[in-house]
Amino acid sequence: MTKLKCTVAYDGSHFFGYQVQPGRRTVQREIESALERIHHGEKVRITASGRTDSGVHAYGQVFHFESPLAIPEKNWPKALNSILPDDIYIRDAEIVPAHFHARYDVKRKEYHYRLLTRSEPDLFRRLYTLHVTVPLDLQKMNEAAARITGTHDFSCFCAANTEVKSKIRTVYQLDVVPRPADETLIRISGSGFLYQMVRIITGTLLDVGTGKLQPDDVSKIIAGKDRQAASKTVSPCGLTLWKVSY
Repeated sequence: MTKLKCTVAYDGSHFFGYQVQPGRRTVQREIESALERIHHGEKVRITASGRTDSGVHAYGQVFHFESPLAIPEKNWPKALNSILPDDIYIRDAEIVPAHFHARYDVKRKEYHYRLLTRSEPDLFRRLYTLHVTVPLDLQKMNEAAARITGTHDFSCFCAANTEVKSKIRTVYQLDVVPRPADETLIRISGSGFLYQMVRIITGTLLDVGTGKLQPDDVSKIIAGKDRQAASKTVSPCGLTLWKVSY
């Protein structure tokens, strides 16, 4: 058996998330169906670095699987992409040691959240950006971001139905930067993220940017560990899993 690690990009707009769900179109189901065809009807299970929700995109999602086939690693992307739908694209594949695990060996993840910051909407970016019609104070948003950076109990930035016991995570970097074409990019990297954590952080930074909250309020929200004190969970459409590091 050969173990392979693949990097996959996908447009999450028309998927019910990454993970297999009965009767739903998911990224995992599409990839496993393609692998089943390549393996002549044999089921192949893939294991990813983590899940993404319905509507969330990926540029650098990672998964691993095992195969008995003698296909050179450089040929796996071509083989899979010839079968996969056009909203999934295998960017690369490499042979990894038997002990490698796409989820448990993750050292760092980076997410990007794109904002369209202008008065008029853009129909052609509506599935990939969150439209914000009011001006944003990026300086204050970055001041708030600095308070989020570090190791904290992030219970306040976690969906109420999260099952994990420990809410302690480390955010290595978080910044808000202007981009061309009326966009603003929120970049965040960390050791791992709780369910909907990035989207709740984004909502909170937006409230700072519009003056509903002050940067110091964010420190108090984190210390209070109360989800109700943080801001709303923003739409998944602007979120992309950008990179997974091992």
